[in-house]
This record gives sequence, structure tokens and C-alpha cells, in this order.
Amino acid sequence: MNKITNKQGVILINLGTPDAPTTKAVRRYLRDFLNDPRVIDIPGFLRWILVNLLIVPFRSFSTKKAYQEIWTEEGSPLLVHTKRLQNEVSAKLGSSYIVEFGMRYGKPTINLAVKKLVAAHCETIHILPLFPQYSSAATGSAIAETLRELASSHNVPKIIIHQEFYQNPDYIEALAESITKHRSTTKNHYLFSYHGLPERQITKSDGEKICSRHEECPAPVGKRKFCYRAQCYETTRMVAKKLSLKRNQYTVCFQSRIGKTPWIHPYTEETLKDLATKGIKDLTVICPSFVSDCLETLEEIGIRAKQQWAELGGNSLTLIPCLNEDVKFVNTIHNLIANS
Repeated sequence: MNKITNKQGVILINLGTPDAPTTKAVRRYLRDFLNDPRVIDIPGFLRWILVNLLIVPFRSFSTKKAYQEIWTEEGSPLLVHTKRLQNEVSAKLGSSYIVEFGMRYGKPTINLAVKKLVAAHCETIHILPLFPQYSSAATGSAIAETLRELASSHNVPKIIIHQEFYQNPDYIEALAESITKHRSTTKNHYLFSYHGLPERQITKSDGEKICSRHEECPAPVGKRKFCYRAQCYETTRMVAKKLSLKRNQYTVCFQSRIGKTPWIHPYTEETLKDLATKGIKDLTVICPSFVSDCLETLEEIGIRAKQQWAELGGNSLTLIPCLNEDVKFVNTIHNLIANS
């Protein structure tokens, strides 16, 4: 007979990280990540060839070097910050909640988080992917995997899914306050750099077959409700309004593309070139699609983009830290869970 409890469970889901900055660990992580059909959405046999015979063998060394650049004594920054976030959210929610976290790829697994909450006989389980803007490759994959794990339970608890929170007022306030706290000067040009996606994934999500993919997206409503690019622009507009920024004071771009297939524009590395030709010298870079500092923020922007900017003649590039375990972000998660 099941133990009677009124506790609620919370699963915070982040993308994941290798166990160590070694070739073996990175290869294992990349295979797990890139073989997800929601990440590389092409026929299975083509994906297997692409990932296992081309991407992993040729990218493992450079990716390992990149992780070595940001690895800390505590381990992977993404893992460290996610653990801290779990602890802070748990303390904020109180004893009526059990908060676990799982990585979509790597460890600790979503399977382990689910098992802990099921073993605790939680009556309700909240699924919260830590991705502010919706994409099938991140949010969709995290939710699908968690539901798959929960489906194996004999007694399936009540499930509450928290999807995108790109326009949540608390999240916007947290971003704006973080930028204000960490920016070097208000005179800098603001660069909002989001993780990119292949264009075909945008078409699948928003139902719009005719879209320039270059101009600023309108609000994500109607057919565009699940359009990742439109959600990114909406987040930017809301944060810019909070900061009282004029339209010529900020730019939106998309980073982290791989391969030769078209990804959503504009690309971050090309945007840096464009801004340099316009005579801009000082940049403040924000990465709102990442809530935890990771390879894409610390190495791709904090090291490589900063070096590129210097080579282009720029004076300074200030990277705003991710929200990580910032108290405002902890409050955001608390409110999302407690008010549902």
C-alpha cells in the first residue's frame, strides 16, 4: 500500500554536459545529444552516419579543448549552477516540495530524477525545462523524455508541464536587473545572442511557409505561437522596454550553428562583423536562451566572440552572466510552480 503524502515533486531539466573535459567523455555526450531525432531531425540512418562517422570524430577534440577552457575545480559550470539552482529553489518552495534536476543528455539523468520523485510518492510532479523559449529540440525533447520515464510508473501522478516562459514578467524582470547590475556602461550597444536552430525546425513549429527569416519577427501568436525565433524577439523587446532601450541600441542574433544547412539568421559571428563596420566599439552581450552559464556562453561568447570582436577593432565586449541561481530567477521558478 502506498505511503500517503501530499508532497509535490519538481523536475528542473537542463540540457546536459560531459562528465569530464576528456575526449572519451565528450564523444559519449555528443553521441547522446546529437542522436536525438528532435535535435537532428533527419531520417535515422542518415543521422547515424552524420553523427557517428562525421560530427563526433571530427568535433570531439575541438569540443574537448573548449570544455577545458571553462572547466572549474567544481566541475562543469552548467552542472554546478544547476545544482545550486536546485538547492535555492528547494529552499524557496519549502518542505511541501521535493525538487530534483535531471539532464536531458548526460548525468544526472531524467530517469534518476523521476525515480526519486516516484519513490517519494509525490502526488503531483511539475516538469520544468530550463529553456525560456520553446523549441522542439530542447523543450519538446525534455518533456517527451520525462513523460516517457513517468509512463513506466505503475501509479502515474498528476503531471503539470511548464513549457516556455519567454515573456513571463518575473523572468523579464530578472534579466533586466541582471543586465543593469553587470553592464560596464549604459553607452554600450546591446547584443542579444540566442542559441540558433536549423530553419527547417522553425518552419515545422510555426506553420509559416513564407518567412524571410532575416527581418524582425512579430509577436508569437496564432500560427507563430511556437515559433522559437519569434519568441526570442519578443523576449528582447520586453527586456529592451524594461531597460528603456531605443531600437538602434540593440541587435538580435543567433549563435552555435553547426553544419552547412541553413540556420536562422542573423548569425552572431556575422553580426559582429556588421556592427564593427558601423563603427560600434563597445558591446554588452546577453544570452537569454541560456539560464545557466555553459560552453555556449563562457567559451563561444566569452572567449571566441570576444577575441573576434577585438580582431575587428572593437574596444570591449562585456558578457552578462546567465541568471544561474540569481535570487530573481529563483523567485521566477518559485512563482511558476507555486501559482500553478
